[in-house]
Amino acid sequence: MSETTGTIIASVIAFISAVIGAVIAGIYAKRGAEVGGRKAVEAALAQVHGQAAVEHWQWVRSQRHQSFAALLAAYASLDEILARITPEVQNGARLGEATGRELRESALALQDKTSQLALWGPQEASELAYALMRKATGAVGALLRVAAEGPADQNAGWASSERARNEMVTAYAGFLQRAGEIIRDPLQPVS
Repeated sequence: MSETTGTIIASVIAFISAVIGAVIAGIYAKRGAEVGGRKAVEAALAQVHGQAAVEHWQWVRSQRHQSFAALLAAYASLDEILARITPEVQNGARLGEATGRELRESALALQDKTSQLALWGPQEASELAYALMRKATGAVGALLRVAAEGPADQNAGWASSERARNEMVTAYAGFLQRAGEIIRDPLQPVS
């Protein structure tokens, strides 16, 4: 074999090796680009999902705070009405239709806010809110019964009315304490 033939054969082998090497490198480069691209997309999706979860948690937390505030405002309104009309009833005055309606509407507003709070949780706060609503409804009912009784029968009803009002205040204190703890807890779970 001549030197020229050897050089040509070596050149052909080198060319074929270079082509094969380029094809293999291209295949692995393509595969690497695909895997790298997929990992980049997965990382971006994970970041977006993580950010969405954080924003959702903040939104739920904000809704809870608003629900707590609305419930506390409804309670304060009902408590103010009870405080205003209780002395009138103690002095023997009958409740007028407007006052009775105002009292019932305030109790219904408290029930409405309790139901809204149940949407946002947590479960423990919802249970305390429902307990508060039941006690408040009981206090309203007890006062309405005393107001409907004649003056001679009111003494027996006052003990029941005062007990119902004290139970309402105790339920309020329990709800208020736990709601404050929930609001101050930065790690409070969404569910």
